[in-house]
Amino acid sequence: MEFGVGYFPTHDGMRPGEIARRAEERGHSALFFAEHTHIPASRDTPWPGGAQLPQKYWHTYDLFVALTAAAEATSRLRIGSGVCLVTERDPITTAKEVASVDHLSGGRFEFGVGLGWNREEMLNHGTDPRVRVPVMTERIQAMREIWRHDEATYHGKYVNFDRIWSWPKPAQRPHPPILIGGGGPTVLDRVLDHGDGWFPQWRDENVFERITELRARADRYLQVQMLSVPADPKALEQCERAGIDRVSTWLPSGPWSRVEPALEKWEAAIGELTGR
Repeated sequence: MEFGVGYFPTHDGMRPGEIARRAEERGHSALFFAEHTHIPASRDTPWPGGAQLPQKYWHTYDLFVALTAAAEATSRLRIGSGVCLVTERDPITTAKEVASVDHLSGGRFEFGVGLGWNREEMLNHGTDPRVRVPVMTERIQAMREIWRHDEATYHGKYVNFDRIWSWPKPAQRPHPPILIGGGGPTVLDRVLDHGDGWFPQWRDENVFERITELRARADRYLQVQMLSVPADPKALEQCERAGIDRVSTWLPSGPWSRVEPALEKWEAAIGELTGR
């Protein structure tokens, strides 16, 4: 089992390249950045994490700008989106950004994707939340076509284009691993349909039972990575028993003086599990 960290790369915290460099130096295998283009001031959609939404949700750098900085500051660290809200993104532009970061990093990108929880945020990007599942599905399918073919075509209900050229292609062939985030009732269907793995949160309901279900239903190897794992050796042991490929914890956003104690706590839990 590998170990990583997640971080909201805010303009008033550690710079993306610096947090990436520190994570690599300390032996972590991956760093995931969160994404939100904005947060609607109405705050009508409740946040799944509690009543008070942290300010970091609307203070983050652009996801792919932050990932580029992280890629340039490191040479071994896997860098990824935790998660990219493809329901709020143009698929041709996003395919270009994913391929660019993967190419610049030498094939170190992990493409975590999700539907998103904030309905007003989705609506501001022109996506009807009622059709967000087929919208995400078509956008992922269209991006696969762009990455895999010199000349790509896609015709769907929500995505439609004839014969396009788009380079660079990703360094990882045919494309970076697509990790489907979410814990809803149909998420396993999406993982099985168009994912390379599942990317649940620790807090998702019945997550360990559903990992077993996913593997029983799969006709191919699907990796499982988990976000928001607490810095607790017992939690890590439970993940290891479940055969999870990589676990990551969210670090607080802010200066190194705030990040370092949380990182040390995570590393202490890993050390207790592994004996190193």
